[in-house]
Formats: sequence, C-alpha cells, structure tokens
Amino acid sequence: QVQLVESGGGLVQTGGSLRLSCAASGRPVRVVTVGWFRQAPGKEREFVARIFGTGGTAAYADFVKGRFTISRDNAQNMVNLYMANRKPEDTAVYYCNTMVLGTTAWVPSSSWGQGTQVTVSS
Repeated sequence: QVQLVESGGGLVQTGGSLRLSCAASGRPVRVVTVGWFRQAPGKEREFVARIFGTGGTAAYADFVKGRFTISRDNAQNMVNLYMANRKPEDTAVYYCNTMVLGTTAWVPSSSWGQGTQVTVSS
C-alpha cells in the first residue's frame, strides 16, 4: 500500500505559479501511477494530471495543458504538480492519489487524503 500526503497549497494571484507536492511512503513512486485531482466548491472532483509508474509518461486534462506540469522526484519519493499561469477557476482542493487501470480507463483508488487548498485571487 502507498500512503500519500499533499502539501504546498496557498493563496496565489491570477497569473502566478505554485508547486504542490505529494509525499509517498510505503512504496517507491516510480513503480506506481499517481494522479492529481481537484474539487472546486459545489463541483465534482475532477482529474488534473497523472504520471505513469512505468516510463514516467505524463497525461493532462485539457484545461491544464500548457500550464501545469507533473513530475516525479524518485530521490524524495514525491510527485509534484507545478502550476503556472493560474486562473481563478483553478481554485479548489487538490488531491493526489494512486491510479489503477480499470476496464477502459485509469481510475483513482478509493481512499482519499485531506488534500491541499489552492486559492487563486482575481
């Protein structure tokens, strides 16, 4: 089992940047697929980005392509999400989670952490 803890949230102005971190314990992040998700007030949780355990290939939701970058730090056993050019609609609680291949798509594991709040002021 992998345990993940999010950190790095805060208040940032529109157009600013922020880096979120997901610290892992229990297994090396290089052998698991880890995703970032977010949930804005009154909305469903949605996928943001993921990085595959094998090969380290990244995938992104369309609304963050070109602005967010997911990366892995094997030495620190962490998965980071660098967010540039922030928009007010990026305000949400951000979560990281392991992902598994379902019948037709990658899906998050059922257990969620506390998340980290990101607020973008206009």
